[in-house]
Amino acid sequence: MTQADARLSVLKTYKLYVGGKFPRSESGRVYEVTDAKGRWLANAPRASRKDARDAVVAARKAVAGWSGATAYNRGQVLYRVAEMLQGRREQYVAEVADAEGLSKAKSAAQVDAAIDRWVWYAGWTDKVAQVAGGGNPVAGPYFNISAPEPTGVVAVVAPQESALLGLVSVLAPVIATGNAAVVVAAEERPLPALSLAEVLATSDVPGGVVNVLSGRTAEIAPTLAAHQDVNAIDLTGADAELARELEVAAADNLKRVLRPRQPYDWTADPGTGRLTAFLETKTVWHPTGSLGVSGSAY
Repeated sequence: MTQADARLSVLKTYKLYVGGKFPRSESGRVYEVTDAKGRWLANAPRASRKDARDAVVAARKAVAGWSGATAYNRGQVLYRVAEMLQGRREQYVAEVADAEGLSKAKSAAQVDAAIDRWVWYAGWTDKVAQVAGGGNPVAGPYFNISAPEPTGVVAVVAPQESALLGLVSVLAPVIATGNAAVVVAAEERPLPALSLAEVLATSDVPGGVVNVLSGRTAEIAPTLAAHQDVNAIDLTGADAELARELEVAAADNLKRVLRPRQPYDWTADPGTGRLTAFLETKTVWHPTGSLGVSGSAY
């Protein structure tokens, strides 16, 4: 046996991503992540309810700066993330293959689709206002304009079956439109999400705009659904029983809730539905003619 054969692998212990930093779980808990064949790949942090609340605080602090940035600037930042993903393509090919039990060729196709989708959403940042807003015809001496604005803090329960492409498909539209996100990574396949956090930390995305938690979905998600400072929740990765529980909790402060039909084809054209799911519409009335008074917004 050579020295190389005798060497033990160094398994990585990941950390949470909250407020642009990588803290350990408040509880100190971790859990083993295995591949589709049951081989031990790494350790992932098991987030607690306290970690979820900390992530919401970080997201709230980031909303004003991120939503106040120009749409063009947000597009540049998102494109930079796609560049970083491309640079780590081979790592993601291996991670997706391990997580989903795919061949290298199929995994590569999934990763390429995820990178392309991130680029696609980056291109929408300065165009969605034209789709979701515009001038409204009114009978009177007024201009009436509707303009979309971000909802705020959005909790995202990531898809369980598509660790990267599905994750990108639910996360990118949330932040492209100026929201901040708290992501609950796929419980059994969290490594692509935790690796994405490392990409976000070394790109231009401000700390707190995306926060990534891993652990038991049924433990973390209810805290986010019931949190009074979370404005919306995406239930894509919740099973039917958990989704019903989360919808009830979310109703307490009238959160926006997105509960797409299952199963979901992540390779299909995503359209603009997720871009507009977490936007609010501000309507501005401005007088014309000789009234000479300021406009007002509702």
